[in-house]
Amino acid sequence: MSDYQFILIDDPRPTVRRVTLNRPEKRNALSNPLRAELFEALQEADADDRVHVTVLRGAGKCFSSGYDLSSNQGRELPFPSAMGDGFWPRHVVEGAFRIWDLAKPVIAQVHGYCLAGGSELMAACDLAYVGESARIGYPPVRLMSPPDNQFHPWMAGMRNAMELMLTGDAVDGPEAVRMGLANRCWPDEDLEEHVLAVAERIAKIPPDLQQLNKRSVHRAMEIMGMRAAIRSGTEIQALGFHQKSARDYLRKLAENVSAALSERDAPFGDYRTTDGKKKSGA
Repeated sequence: MSDYQFILIDDPRPTVRRVTLNRPEKRNALSNPLRAELFEALQEADADDRVHVTVLRGAGKCFSSGYDLSSNQGRELPFPSAMGDGFWPRHVVEGAFRIWDLAKPVIAQVHGYCLAGGSELMAACDLAYVGESARIGYPPVRLMSPPDNQFHPWMAGMRNAMELMLTGDAVDGPEAVRMGLANRCWPDEDLEEHVLAVAERIAKIPPDLQQLNKRSVHRAMEIMGMRAAIRSGTEIQALGFHQKSARDYLRKLAENVSAALSERDAPFGDYRTTDGKKKSGA
């Protein structure tokens, strides 16, 4: 396995690979260098005969607070993307489908904040198990744009998706399960053992059959239009950046990320405004 700077790799059970996002001081904000390591590690596990399933989790207090807004998102991309209007949502969706199209199952183990890009990463995984502390949401809809990866209607249904999109509010672990954003919820202290138990059960099935089991579900969703809808959503996201409200907010974001995020969430009394701690993502 490669030496990584922003992720940790271990094999906690036979044939189970685990990838840990390891920027706890930044609440695992998704920089491009981290994303590059993540894609490489997932592809490496997919090609490794010793691995049957991969678990993805975050170090520290949360899964991921979102994309790293303090970095230049157009540099150090993990794979080439055509530049131009809307390049970032297209790039994000391409990355999500790289995970979607892996042969072996990927499980998201989510605790604490799972926001914006973090929720997109969770959605790209085949299964999602969450702790009671989980807070899953997409706050950028409040002042920036619709999501890069518009998975919400497909996983949460129209009414739940509409509420999430129109408020930018986060839901906790039990509510995420009720909505269909996650499979099951457990107390945080029990989450790891339950996830590893599920991973061990999945790993009992030979990978040559398991990839067909996974693909059968994906094909059904794709026939209903999921892949095309999510790709078309990238163009709606790009339009968001041309709206006056978004342009005004992006100017503030460029001047001071923390202040802009606090201004966004203060009227709602949530996210960073509830604990006063700085976060890099969202």
